Parts: sequence; C-alpha cells; structure tokens
Amino acid sequence: MYRTHFNLTELPFTLTPNTHYFYNLAGHHEAFNILMMHLKSGEGFIKITGKVGSGKTLLCRMLLEHLGEDFFTAYIPNPDLEAITLRKSLAQELNISEEHFSDQHKLLSAINQRLIELHTQGKKVVLVIDEAQALPTESLETLRLLTNLETRSSKLLQIVLFGQSELDARLNQGSLRQLKQRIGFSSKLPLLKYSELRAYINHRLKVAGYQNNKSLFTYAARWYLFHKSQGVPRLINIFCHKALMSAYGRGNQKVMLRDVMEACKDTESSPTHHNLAIIIGLLIAVTGICFLFLGGF
Repeated sequence: MYRTHFNLTELPFTLTPNTHYFYNLAGHHEAFNILMMHLKSGEGFIKITGKVGSGKTLLCRMLLEHLGEDFFTAYIPNPDLEAITLRKSLAQELNISEEHFSDQHKLLSAINQRLIELHTQGKKVVLVIDEAQALPTESLETLRLLTNLETRSSKLLQIVLFGQSELDARLNQGSLRQLKQRIGFSSKLPLLKYSELRAYINHRLKVAGYQNNKSLFTYAARWYLFHKSQGVPRLINIFCHKALMSAYGRGNQKVMLRDVMEACKDTESSPTHHNLAIIIGLLIAVTGICFLFLGGF
C-alpha cells in the first residue's frame, strides 16, 4: 500500500469512525459543546441530524468517550428494533438481569428501579442511539414514554438521537408530535466548507504520521476534491484514499489533479466531457492567478 511511500504509520482516510481523527470542524465542535452542556443540565431529549456521511457516528463516539464519571451511558448503534426489543436492549445496557425480560411489566419496573439506583449514586443516565431514523414509530413512542421516568426534580433518563435528515421528516408526522415536543435541543450538522478542507486533510495525515510541512495535495487536487465531494466528509475520505493510491501507483510524492479525478471516476459515474472541460478550464485559470500573486503552491 502507499503508507511507506508517503512515510505514514497508518492509513489516514479509512471510514472507521476513529475518534483520534476527529477534527474540530466549526459545526461539529459547536454541536459537541452544546451536547455536553445540555446533558450536564439534564435535558430529556436531544437530537442531532445530518446528511449521510456528515460525521454523525464519529461525533457520537466522541460524546461517548468524553462523558465523565458522572454519567452512565447506554449505547444502541443499530436501532431497527421493535419496541419490546428496544426495551430489552436498554435493559441489557443497564446491566439488568434477563430474568426480568419475559414479562414487559416486570421489565419496565426493573428499568425504573435501576434508573433510580443509578440516580441515587449521583449518575446521569444517557441513552445514545445512532441511526435513529431506522427506529419504527412504535419504538420512537416507547422512547418518549421512557423519558416520563423521573423524580420530583430531574429526569431519570436522557436520550440523544443521532440520525439522518429523514428523522426530521418522520418527527413532523402527527403521530409523533408529542415526541417532537419533548426534544429540548436539536442541531443539524453542516457539511465541510472549502475553507476547512486543507486543514481537515492535513489533520488526518498528521495523525497518520505524515511529517512533511508541505501540503501533500496540490491546490488543483483539493479544488476538484471539494467540487466532487460537496463537502461530505465520508466522500472526502474515500476520494483521498483512492487518490493516494493513484499517486503511489504513478510514483509521485504529491497528489495531483489527475489522481483525484481518477479516484472520483472509480467511485462514481464520470462527469460529462462538457462539464469536465469547464472544470479543467477554471482550474487552469485559478492556478495561473495563484502563480502570479502567490508565487506558486
């Protein structure tokens, strides 16, 4: 692979949500800080949505890692679960014995008792659900009912929903209006801006061991990369990985426009010749201006 060629200790653009690669993009940093603030203050329901590939799962993992000893966390990553199974999954996360699972009344009583026990220990219990748009309507309603569990002064269970944009549309349905009213805070993750692209790429390369201070991706390569990815972090990672493979295959120490074009072509249908000619023409013009005013890359 290209690790040795570019003096890397590991692959920098894998799709695994590794929190070591978390980069404080403005929108993600703001969402993370507000999440922490609202959870510490005891909000009952919080919702984070974003497009596919916008970094929701990575933010979710960051949250789970940074909630301190004052919190007890329950995590459900694959929530395509019926209401009964959802309650059992929560019970398992709360370390409740399976002897209570056969009867739903006993199960709910056991959940309530366990939440009270954790509350008396000074713990805030947070249920984090990823891919929440996959939850059936009955299961979403079950979550609303679980937030009814409370003491006179505070909620026994806080819930954070991470989901794709479809979750917002579902919550606008009349049958879920009561759940929507319970959401104390919501945020939509923005996509990466062009002004953030270079720093984002350099951050991941640095974490992976790249020590050269010069940018590995040329200006033209970055411009085309952003144009094709539209700022979606997952696509940026895919394109960068394949572009590095292309540069390695050519024996180059820089990722050029051609490498990113090959990466994009390998990942999706090629743009039309007409659009491609316009793009290349714009790149040539912009590159010329950079050389005139900045003395090159």
